[in-house]
Amino acid sequence: MNLSYEEAYKNLEDILAKLESGTTSLDESLSLYEEGVKLYRYCNKLLDEANLKINKFNANGEEVPFSPEEE
Repeated sequence: MNLSYEEAYKNLEDILAKLESGTTSLDESLSLYEEGVKLYRYCNKLLDEANLKINKFNANGEEVPFSPEEE
């Protein structure tokens, strides 16, 4: 999957709206659910990667949250 976070999240919202509408068949609902789970995991992966980028490690190797005031 090669979507931006915003694109993936928008697709996930669209799937949720379709599922909540109650107008999809069982097969379509299952397919949408599976795609939604993939998008959810993808969004979480992107958020985890972003979190790692904004954390830094101190001299002892302990994780310290990024603080813009330190820059």
